[in-house]
Amino acid sequence: MIKIGIILGSIRPGRRGEQVAAWVHETASRRTDAEFKLIDLADHPLPHLDEPTPAMMSGGRYQHEHTRAWADTIAAFDGFVIVTPEYNHSAPGALKNAIDHLYAEWNDKAAGFVSYGVVGGARAVEQLRLVCGAVQLADVTPQVTLPLVTEFENYTVFKPGPHSVSALDTLLDHVVAWSAALAPLRAASPATVAAT
Repeated sequence: MIKIGIILGSIRPGRRGEQVAAWVHETASRRTDAEFKLIDLADHPLPHLDEPTPAMMSGGRYQHEHTRAWADTIAAFDGFVIVTPEYNHSAPGALKNAIDHLYAEWNDKAAGFVSYGVVGGARAVEQLRLVCGAVQLADVTPQVTLPLVTEFENYTVFKPGPHSVSALDTLLDHVVAWSAALAPLRAASPATVAAT
């Protein structure tokens, strides 16, 4: 069974992302083609990148326990849905830091994006797509963008419209399909071998 992690990419107090990630998880959990689990970055506190060896060169050998625990979490999944706000035309620093901590554990997996913000978080996703390419994480084209003015009552309470529900279904279809299609590449990767 394909395993998809839903990454809640904001750790800010008062974040709207909890509502969005819960909606993604609830919707995804009705599916029978994959297993879905919520991964809250707030439960994985990572200091600003503190590994002495760049992740790309580490071969999955990390010095710090917090990095090893994060690597074990990410290695267990075949793909991801990343829920992100947009801060100053970009993704949150905590999310970028969490991605940067690892390399091989992201390789040959699929990722889709659910974003929110003033313009739906679209600019954060554009930057994250570049980052995903650098860690060999295959990003799917469909995405869900949630503007604060239309999808949040009083900019606070998340109330997705029918278009967003349909867009999420399409996104999940692609993430699951790509995660399955990339399985042969993952089967031979060092991260997969180390995780088993």
